[in-house]
Amino acid sequence: MVPLRRLVVLRHAKSAWPEGTPDHERPLGPRGRRDAPAAGRALAEAGRVPDLALCSTAERARRTWELASAEWRAATPVRYEPRLYGADAFDLLEVVRETPAEVGTLLLVGHNPGLEELVLDLAGEGVDDTLAEVRTKFPTSAIAVLDWHGAAWRDLTPGAALLAALTVPRGAR
Repeated sequence: MVPLRRLVVLRHAKSAWPEGTPDHERPLGPRGRRDAPAAGRALAEAGRVPDLALCSTAERARRTWELASAEWRAATPVRYEPRLYGADAFDLLEVVRETPAEVGTLLLVGHNPGLEELVLDLAGEGVDDTLAEVRTKFPTSAIAVLDWHGAAWRDLTPGAALLAALTVPRGAR
């Protein structure tokens, strides 16, 4: 039987725009610092803690990862990947396809519009109205869960996955 693989796509939490700060170095804003842990809790509660995380090197993505993963009982290995910053769907898929075959659930932490494009490219279908929701908006802290059957990550192709879930966790004020 071909194994079930899961790609969890997490858009970084809401960032701040401090004057004079280069885009790559922008920090999380107050809402982002609340929402990132909520994203981690949502993944844990849904049983979707990844085997491996690939995270953009941008400050807002790294901090989202740190705050989200701090909500899990077990440490998840992370690889900070410079190619995720500013990547389009094609480039993101190329990075995902490099994932070792032993990884069942992969988390991708990055940016729009690339993440939204990737979700829409990979999802051949979606549960309920998830595809329409992503087409409308893939906001900060959004989590898309794509399931597909494949022997290896290198075999993932556009349209092959099911958009199994879409969540936009928000932290308490």
